[in-house]
Amino acid sequence: MRVRIASTKATQKITKAMQMVAASKLRRAQTAAEAARPYADKMSAVISNIASAAAGSPGAPALLAGTGRDQVHLLLVCTGERGLSGAFNSSIVRLARERALALSAQGKEVKFFCVGRKGYEQLRRQFDKQIVEHLDLRSVRQLGFVNAEDIAKKILARFEAGEFDVCTLFYSRFRSVIAQVPTAQQIIPLVVEEGGAASTTSYEYEPEEDEILTRLLPRNLAVQIFRALLENNASFYGAQMSAMDNATRNAGEMIRKQTLVYNRTRQAQITKELIEIISGAEAV
Repeated sequence: MRVRIASTKATQKITKAMQMVAASKLRRAQTAAEAARPYADKMSAVISNIASAAAGSPGAPALLAGTGRDQVHLLLVCTGERGLSGAFNSSIVRLARERALALSAQGKEVKFFCVGRKGYEQLRRQFDKQIVEHLDLRSVRQLGFVNAEDIAKKILARFEAGEFDVCTLFYSRFRSVIAQVPTAQQIIPLVVEEGGAASTTSYEYEPEEDEILTRLLPRNLAVQIFRALLENNASFYGAQMSAMDNATRNAGEMIRKQTLVYNRTRQAQITKELIEIISGAEAV
């Protein structure tokens, strides 16, 4: 029992330290995620406005108009590189798996592009042959826009090569320390939202809308991926902080129960020895 109590106390120290580390990193990650939201939303609003003006144009970029088919789907699944974060990684993978199974039931072909070690490890158990690429970001100390650009370039190269028709991004949107929302967002072809604030104002563009979209759409793809990476980073630290807090509390409860059992066992042993000593003395 002494060894068990000592082991549980050591585990409690580790989980408490991890909780404090996650709490210190969460603030910076949350600030970065919240700062990226207005830029990504404004980018979507501007593109929606331009796309509505260019609707029906025969020269519309493929990233907006699509390939005209809906047969091959690429699922871009962004998860964490490490575990010990509760259901953070599993919830994203579960959403992607449900989408993949639903598409397969409709006769669609599904491919996976995994960003993050944990998502790749879970998905390869069931979809090993359908994973076309895996990107590991463990060596990246701080996420930057260049990381999102690299992913966007790989996605664009595959799209231009005709490897897929529709691309959907999966990530976890940060809401609070105890709430992270698994999210699916179609990024190719871009889904244009109608009826927003941007659609109420009319603009004249120079050069033409199609030319602007040709340059702006690849940039928007990188922006949306960067936003997803930042949201994932904040969600990971929030989930890890909550999970380690629960683990620390559970360890404390285990220590209390183990100490109670230890004290009872020790008292019973002392009582037994006293009875043996008294019985021996009386026999003499």
